[in-house]
Amino acid sequence: MGSSDRNGAIQLRGVTRRFGDVVAVRDLDLDVAEREFLVLLGPSGCGKSTALRMIAGLDLPDEGTIEIDGEDVTDVVARDRDVAMVFQSYALYPHMTVRRNIEFPLRNRKVPKAERDEAVAEASRILALDQLLDRRPAQLSGGQRQRVALARAIVRRPTVFLMDEPLSNLDAKLRVQTRAELIDLQRRLETTVVYVTHDQVEAMTMGHRIAVMVDGVLQQVGPPGDVYDRPANVFVAGFIGNPPMNLLDARVASTGDGGGTSVEIEGERVEVGSRLAAAAARTSNGDLVVGIRPEHLRIDPSGPLAATVTVVESLGHERHVVAATSAGQSVIVRVGVEDPSPADGETIRVAWESGDVHLFDKGSGERLDP
Repeated sequence: MGSSDRNGAIQLRGVTRRFGDVVAVRDLDLDVAEREFLVLLGPSGCGKSTALRMIAGLDLPDEGTIEIDGEDVTDVVARDRDVAMVFQSYALYPHMTVRRNIEFPLRNRKVPKAERDEAVAEASRILALDQLLDRRPAQLSGGQRQRVALARAIVRRPTVFLMDEPLSNLDAKLRVQTRAELIDLQRRLETTVVYVTHDQVEAMTMGHRIAVMVDGVLQQVGPPGDVYDRPANVFVAGFIGNPPMNLLDARVASTGDGGGTSVEIEGERVEVGSRLAAAAARTSNGDLVVGIRPEHLRIDPSGPLAATVTVVESLGHERHVVAATSAGQSVIVRVGVEDPSPADGETIRVAWESGDVHLFDKGSGERLDP
């Protein structure tokens, strides 16, 4: 595969991978657009790295097909797929200089020295490694090592970059800096990137789209804002967001003459508004999960739900009031630093606007409101 006439579009259809009795990836359908930055997001063991390795050709699927630029590569070995992979561990050769590490894939391909030197110089300039070319990996910081690993991938000029948690070994400040560098790099190279992470902040800030997985199954694909604002199910709602969405067990109580719907949360009837009336009626047996983001809750003496404060977390720019209802359900309210802070053990009441409510079926976990 040559990259000169390639755009990096990827298509997975019905892809399944098993390890013994464990299904790591189940019936995965996923499209990655050309020059897209797609993030595979999910908790450890959800199948995201296995999916990435199958795109790379390091693992072969038991079922399904994988196409890159319309070409079926399901059974094509990794070296013939025109992809470059960047790992969490950097995978640098400790006895080689930075220059030799970067040019290693070109030496393997017997690329002439002049062409190798030009490629190394360009990649080094892009990633600010010019002054480090004669050092060895042991003389570099974690961030510098990661940039060397990226440079080694860049010189190959691949159609697709595959990145498996490349920032997880960096400290917090360096992760922020390197995130910005990767976003800028993808824009300049105009290449397709599939990026695996369990860090939702990375996913929300870097991805054109996010594909959320759990237990080997794709849950939702969409732009970060859409996934945050309209989570497809209870898992996505609770996984995306920091702090996560409040998820409260409830039951449909009644539907008013005006089309408004009441739900019962721990004995309290709450009007959720006409917008959600049809959605609430679609539950399998009347059991619901009501979802409300912490920023959409407010402490209000006349609020419908009571909870006892367990801790108040101060983050400098805001506070998170963590409380528990009488039934032990957790409630988190995001408040500004200028607002009065309740004391630990204090009973508060919380309120919200009906337009900020998300409804999920408790049995299936699926979103009910449109």
